[in-house]
Amino acid sequence: MAASLRLRGAASGLRYWSRRQQPAVASLAAVCSRSMASKTPVGFIGVGNMGNPMAKNLMKHGYPLIIYDVFPDACKEFLDAGEQVVSSPADVAEKADRIITMLPTSINAIEAYSGANGILKKVKKGSLLIDSSTIDPMVSKELAKEVEKMGAVFMDAPVSGGVGAARSGNLTFMVGGVEEEFAAAQELLGCMGSNVVHCGAVGTGQAAKICNNLLLAISMIGTAEAMNLGIRLGLDPKLLAKILNMSSGRCWSSDTYNPVPGVMDGVPSANNYQGGFGTTLMAKDLGLAQDSATSTKSPILLGSQAHQIYRMMCAKGYSKKDFSSVFQFLREEETF
Repeated sequence: MAASLRLRGAASGLRYWSRRQQPAVASLAAVCSRSMASKTPVGFIGVGNMGNPMAKNLMKHGYPLIIYDVFPDACKEFLDAGEQVVSSPADVAEKADRIITMLPTSINAIEAYSGANGILKKVKKGSLLIDSSTIDPMVSKELAKEVEKMGAVFMDAPVSGGVGAARSGNLTFMVGGVEEEFAAAQELLGCMGSNVVHCGAVGTGQAAKICNNLLLAISMIGTAEAMNLGIRLGLDPKLLAKILNMSSGRCWSSDTYNPVPGVMDGVPSANNYQGGFGTTLMAKDLGLAQDSATSTKSPILLGSQAHQIYRMMCAKGYSKKDFSSVFQFLREEETF
């Protein structure tokens, strides 16, 4: 894991698909073979905040599912809906040759694939394994090597868009893996997202996601700081948000996921910061960015500060709240 991260996107080129254009065909044979099996069961491991709505969108598109989650209660509604629920990742691999994993950390992904009851214990040759977790790019590369030894294919495909986009089927998938299998992955990912981008070799999907979340954390903190300052200067928060969103400071954190309670409906800030993308996970992703920056000797001055802020939040009781709770943290902490 100490080896430096080397991006290969330039060599592989960029492949992009959205619902607004025709998908690029990577391999006619692959498309035909996958289409013939298009409604065979799909394995789904990890049905938490993100995995749950993603799996439901596959169901809506007619795919029968083989479900596993380390927390049995998370599987209950799928069981009630008539889907198969099994007791280990290995059992998923025994019953499905296309599997999607959506897990919190690198450790969870390693256990799901290489553990005592992991996918690799019973994976079939020719299986397509898609990991949508956000993990260390080097872990993705190591898992890909292990999967290849078993005669299967591994692709990393982390997502952006949050729980709302997962529910509506409008996620963005950043895919790393062999180009010839992109169309096969696209068939499934297109049921859960409106944009599917091939970034290059295995690991480049994770690289893109880490860069995105680095920027997201910085912009969320900036939005929270600006809103807090404006409110303390006497501005109405809804008015301030409206001005920001018609001005050059506009960003996703301000116009889609505003961190100030009462400004927007249907976002975590309107629900005491429950649901959404947890502060612990943001701190984890910023740690991945920090590690990658160190290994590539890339300065991330604001990113390092953001990492420190989210780690402080975890230590002060915000770990289970959505990452937009940084606004509440700034409101309550006046001694920086």
